[in-house]
Amino acid sequence: MSIAAFSFATAGRIIFGRGTADRVCAEACALGRSILLIRGRSVAWVDGLTDDFRASGAEVTTVVCTGEPTVEMVEAAVTQGRAAGVEVVVAVGGGSAIDLGKAVAALLPGKSGTMAHLESVGAGRPLTAQPLPFVAVPTTAGTGAEVTKNAVIAVPEARRKVSLRDDRMLPDIAIIDPALTDGAPRAQTLASGLDALTQVIEPYLSHRANPLTDALCQAAIRRGTRALVRLAEAEEAAARDEMAFTSLAGGLALANAGLGAVHGLAGVLGGRLGAPHGLICGRLLGPVLVANARQMRAEREDLGRFGEVASWLGEALGQDAGEVFEALPDVLDRWEVPRLGPWFTAETDMDAIAAEAADASSMKANPCVLPPEALVDVLRQAV
Repeated sequence: MSIAAFSFATAGRIIFGRGTADRVCAEACALGRSILLIRGRSVAWVDGLTDDFRASGAEVTTVVCTGEPTVEMVEAAVTQGRAAGVEVVVAVGGGSAIDLGKAVAALLPGKSGTMAHLESVGAGRPLTAQPLPFVAVPTTAGTGAEVTKNAVIAVPEARRKVSLRDDRMLPDIAIIDPALTDGAPRAQTLASGLDALTQVIEPYLSHRANPLTDALCQAAIRRGTRALVRLAEAEEAAARDEMAFTSLAGGLALANAGLGAVHGLAGVLGGRLGAPHGLICGRLLGPVLVANARQMRAEREDLGRFGEVASWLGEALGQDAGEVFEALPDVLDRWEVPRLGPWFTAETDMDAIAAEAADASSMKANPCVLPPEALVDVLRQAV
C-alpha cells in the first residue's frame, strides 16, 4: 500500500529530559540579550532563571500570566515588550503562559493588533512579519503547546476561545524537563494528563493522520494511559517523565494531523463556561469516542483504529476493550475528576454549543461528521 503525501512541521529544536531546564538561560541568551520572560506563578524554579539571565548580562522584562490569555493580556504584553526593546521571548509555565508567549513573540515585530490575525472572530490574516525568537519551557504535561503553531486566545466579549495561527509561530526551541512537573497537585495532574491523552488519541483517529504522527501516537497512547493510572494513585517521577513525553507527542501530532470533536466542543465550552480545558477534554473523551465509533459503524467505515485505541486503553485501565469507551466516565468518577455539571446552568443552550462547535477548526479533522444531535448527546453525558 502506498503512503500518501504529507508534511511535518515542528519546533526548530526539541530538548527533552530531566535536568534540561539548566540549559534555558544559555539557549535563550544565544538568541538575544534583551529578554521578555512570560511566566506562570506556580513553579519557583523560574525565580532562579531570572537571576541567571541577569547574571549572564541579559536584560529581563517579566510578564506574569495570571490565567488563560485574553486579547487584552496579549496587547498589554506586546506593549510592554516593545517599550523594552526585547529581542527574544521566553515562556515558562503551563499552556496558558506558553500560548501568551507565542502570541506576543508573533505580534511584537508587526504593526497590526491581535484581532487582525485571530480566527473566526477576527480577520484571520497571516502575520506580516517574522516572529521574534521564542523559547518554550512547559511546567505542566498537558497541552503540548511547546511544539504547536497556534496560540489559543480568549475573546470574552464573543464568549469564545479561538486561535492565532501561523506556521512561523512554531517555537525556535522547546525545552521539556519533566522535573518541572514533579509534585504538581493531583487534580491538576489528572486534568492536564487527560488533555495530553486526548491529544494523542484524536490525531491517531483523525482523517489527516500520517505515518509520522501514527508512530508518535501509538507509543504515547499506551505509555500515557499507564502513566496516568499510576499518577492517579501516587507521585512517581518515572510516570511524570512518561506524561511529559505524551504531552510532547500530542503537540507534535496535533500540529500535523489535527484533532477532533473533543477539542471542537472544548473550545466552545471553555469560552462559554470557563471550565478548565483539561477537565473538559477528559469528560468529553469517552462520549466522543462512543459517538464517533457509532457514526463510523453506521457509515460502514473502517473501525480498525478505534479497535486499537480500545485495546490500548482497556489494557492500561483494566477494562474490557469492547466496553472501555463507555467505561471512561466511570473511571474518571473513581479518580474524583469532576463532571461538567457545575458549569452548566438552566440557561446553557446545548444546541447552540453544538452548532458553534460544528464550525470549529478542530472539528474539521474528526474522522466523521457528527450530526448535531450526537454532539448534544455527548454534552449531556459529560454533565
